[in-house]
Amino acid sequence: MADDAQVSFLTQETFDRLTAELEALSTTGREEIAKRIEAAREEGDLKENGGYHAAKDEQGKQEARIRTLTALLREAVVGEAPKSNGVVEPGTIISAIVAGDEERFLLGNREIAGNSELDVYSESSPLGAAILGLKIGEKTTYQAPNGRDIAVEITAVETYSGE
Repeated sequence: MADDAQVSFLTQETFDRLTAELEALSTTGREEIAKRIEAAREEGDLKENGGYHAAKDEQGKQEARIRTLTALLREAVVGEAPKSNGVVEPGTIISAIVAGDEERFLLGNREIAGNSELDVYSESSPLGAAILGLKIGEKTTYQAPNGRDIAVEITAVETYSGE
């Protein structure tokens, strides 16, 4: 864990789900794409072959997802969501006033949220980095990508329960 910004907290359930997805993409997923590319290649002229180009695009997206999952799973810290002790940390749900608006979001990797309706902010995002380690009631500002300073006040920190 030399570089904490690259480490992601994952529940065991999320880790298992992503491991299964990676296995499927790396094996049967690659085989299916290869077959589709070969079938399209046999149709002839590749310059004007829409099926071939679509399959190659899908292959590129699939390989990108494989690389993303491989890196994520390699660097993940797997365990239970941290119990909320009033301090903002990866894997907790944060309620905060951000630029005057009340927001509720999960701090961590989008993959842990699964099918949840929660917004997710990475701990390495400008907002995530600014609030990491803050306690309930503390305020800070962070610089948005457009250069504007945005005020944040932490109003609650909750244990993530997989909602």
